[in-house]
Amino acid sequence: MYFTDRGIEELENRRGEEEVTFEWLAERLREFVDLNPDFEIPVERLATWLARLDDEDED
Repeated sequence: MYFTDRGIEELENRRGEEEVTFEWLAERLREFVDLNPDFEIPVERLATWLARLDDEDED
């Protein structure tokens, strides 16, 4: 188990029944980066990965 799994599990347990929009998620990610600028690159990578999930493999 990765260390981050605990946070993901907490998120799922606390808010797993909620529905959110990607607009809401984008705003929360911006707020997080504003409060934690050291995480700008990982958040950008996560956002890009989520945005491109349905893209066909280019390999």
